[in-house]
Amino acid sequence: MIHYKNKLQVELVDLHIHVGGAVAPHIMWSLAHQQGMKLPAKTYWDFWQLITASPETVHSLEDYVNIMHQWTEKIQSSPEAIQRCVYSIIAKEYRSSNVSHIELRFNPMKRNKGGEMDLDHIIQAAVHGLDQAVLDYGAKAGLIFCLAREFPYELNEIIVRKAVRYFKWGVVGIDMAGPEKRTFESDPDFKRYVTLFQEARERGLGITVHTGETDATGPESVRQVLRDIRPERIGHGIQAAKDEALMKELAVAGTVLELCPSSNIQTRAVEGWQEFKEIVAKFKQYGVKFTINTDGPYLLRTNMKKEIELLLENDVLTEDELKQSFELARSVSFIK
Repeated sequence: MIHYKNKLQVELVDLHIHVGGAVAPHIMWSLAHQQGMKLPAKTYWDFWQLITASPETVHSLEDYVNIMHQWTEKIQSSPEAIQRCVYSIIAKEYRSSNVSHIELRFNPMKRNKGGEMDLDHIIQAAVHGLDQAVLDYGAKAGLIFCLAREFPYELNEIIVRKAVRYFKWGVVGIDMAGPEKRTFESDPDFKRYVTLFQEARERGLGITVHTGETDATGPESVRQVLRDIRPERIGHGIQAAKDEALMKELAVAGTVLELCPSSNIQTRAVEGWQEFKEIVAKFKQYGVKFTINTDGPYLLRTNMKKEIELLLENDVLTEDELKQSFELARSVSFIK
């Protein structure tokens, strides 16, 4: 339970948080130097600016993702680094906002330096970091492996096979992420992906998919994923608010959207809090289920406590609605 001045009392849950955007800059700074990486930033504060998002440096989702691809994922690319990163995120989220139920997602293939390092060593190190944090803080935590839209099918298939292998060791689900302009719905291997996701579901893994985050694909991408992949959850999905019929489909299916307020505003997926408020109002009107998440706390300079305060200050959700969203998040978590 957590108590804020607004008297919100509920177990906080974060289902959508990327390892690449959630590690404290001072830890990333330390890891970069330990690994002998040559950085373009000469001082810690220059480095801090390099790996965090600001209105001056991030003008789109692509800018946001580039920070992770160019720096944070590279710095995290060793067993020692990923272990420390996973541990630090769970510990920090618990200490800063008392988030006691957390799912972390990352692409293990973007942490093994293009195959130079053994993939199983990366995964086992992440699992060890998770186990240690759970032991130390008593939180519940699980890992979600992200497939990449820019990867060929064969690499994504390997990631799913690894997720299945480590299912009982802390891996709880799979995700599809990456540039929305490269929709895997138009991939010639799409039918194989449908089968692959179904196999993962049958082996006990939870299914979530990044889609409908920006207007690059619009609501049609959400519809395609909903009908063919049938995920339990969808990452972001805010474009669905433009399509009344789609919102009705989401409500009937019971599919839960993983909303990330500050992320959508920072990446210009929405113009500001007023537009985000209008989107959420439509979801409430049509009975579309959603949860509140941080996406990349350190990269976005936020945490769950701040997200709650911003949602209340901008009249997006009431205390009761926030409480309901966290209760829903716990019930639809892939952590069993």
